[in-house]
Amino acid sequence: MAEVSVLYFDVGGAENTDATLKAAGKRAAELGIRQLVVASNTGNTALRAAEIVPDMERIVAVTLQAGLWEVYSPPNPEVVSKAEARGVRFLTCTHSLMGAVASAIHRQFGGLPSEELIARTYYTFSQGTKVAIECMMMAADAGLLDMSQDVISVAGTHEGADTALVVRPTFTHNFFSCRVREILAMPRTDAPEPE
Repeated sequence: MAEVSVLYFDVGGAENTDATLKAAGKRAAELGIRQLVVASNTGNTALRAAEIVPDMERIVAVTLQAGLWEVYSPPNPEVVSKAEARGVRFLTCTHSLMGAVASAIHRQFGGLPSEELIARTYYTFSQGTKVAIECMMMAADAGLLDMSQDVISVAGTHEGADTALVVRPTFTHNFFSCRVREILAMPRTDAPEPE
């Protein structure tokens, strides 16, 4: 039996990034986990991960798919270069739970695709929970993870990081063999929508 501390933030958001990454780094050291997946649209969270958890063997930063850059924000080339110089690998690809063909069918014709139902279920924990699971699968599908080892997946609400999970990784086509082993950090309340 393990007794593990969990960070519960009063409100989600970027102000929790450093505390979330420190908790992830601490637990990774305790468990011997050597791989970290980080959701990072601009590259800022990935760079902070490389700074806060410098001994991590593998850091994979997953950005939004390019089709969403106009709505949100594209990766910042300067920040990405700094993170890459510290060993971070960046991945941009189709989202496994929301943003694929099923989401286009939903927007065009209605209904709720099974992927989106799963995503909405993860949202009951936090936006970061859904994004952390999704980014882990995207990194796995791209061949960027050691599938025989657990991974810590970090994500957040809108920007930054406020959620960290210890996960047994899985490929998207084996989704139901994914296991969230531990919740290390998550917000009790969502951050307000950005203006």
